Amino acid sequence: MESENKYLQAFKEWYDSLKVVKANRGPANGTLSASLVVLDRLKANYSLDLSEHIAPSGAQIKGASGGKVAEILKSFGELRPFSKEGGRTNRGGLSEVKSLLDALGEMELDQLSIEKRNASLHAFQSYIVDRIKDYHNRQKIKFSFDPKLTTWQMIAQLLETAKEEGKAGPVAQHLVGAKLQLRFPDIAIQNESTFTADQQTRRQGDFFVGNTVFHVTVAPMQGVFQKCQENLADGLKVYLLTPDSKLAGARQVAEEFAGKQIAVESLESFISQNLEEASVFTTDRLAAKLSALLQIYNLRVDDVETDKSLMIELPSNLT
Repeated sequence: MESENKYLQAFKEWYDSLKVVKANRGPANGTLSASLVVLDRLKANYSLDLSEHIAPSGAQIKGASGGKVAEILKSFGELRPFSKEGGRTNRGGLSEVKSLLDALGEMELDQLSIEKRNASLHAFQSYIVDRIKDYHNRQKIKFSFDPKLTTWQMIAQLLETAKEEGKAGPVAQHLVGAKLQLRFPDIAIQNESTFTADQQTRRQGDFFVGNTVFHVTVAPMQGVFQKCQENLADGLKVYLLTPDSKLAGARQVAEEFAGKQIAVESLESFISQNLEEASVFTTDRLAAKLSALLQIYNLRVDDVETDKSLMIELPSNLT
């Protein structure tokens, strides 16, 4: 038992050495997924040679996939979806898997019997699964409904809370999607995971309504303005939505790129506009509209995101 605890302690030290992703409050999902797959392979073939765990492409972990990770998690009783990619596209995955193999080498597990070694590998997987359960069980984002504040101010506070928790980008995108769906209930508003949006760099924009494309960004960089230019060349109207704190700078850059052809608006204004008008400027109706917006937001997040902590907890005075 003492030796087993020694191995698990060494494994925890490796885990604690991993780079922390702010949005996760822990290692990247891809790192955890790839580690589960590698530990599983080691039970059948205990090779600590990194090349044995790399796919022929040389850039991915062999056998890593969302399906494989789900299979491993299910064997530990965890059925919630965690990683669609299974660590295949995690840029830091190879170096972190190498550090895992190095840590295992220092433990000298190869000196143990197969049964005892596999028991330790199983314990290491169990530790990772417990951390994934912690990830799923994290609290949702808090929203405060204060009738004394303007809708703009409440949305601003929500975006600031998301920023503090490292979730600003995903929250902004899904709030805009929810706003468009609430405003245009008869139009199908596209809904994709923020991971997919990040990967699909060739996409024309985040949302389309009519002949208008919407770009949502909390950090407007040159690439998004170039996409706006391409949209204009294709005959589309363009909206660029960014936090109020970035608005002045974004408008200046947008004008340099395309004159006054890009409509640059603050996320706070765009998301909150129409809500007070639709509620006929009454508090009770505003509460109902805000509740509807956030419920649509939660449904959209639940449909496409594995990180359910992106969902927003509705306060009692809004439900």
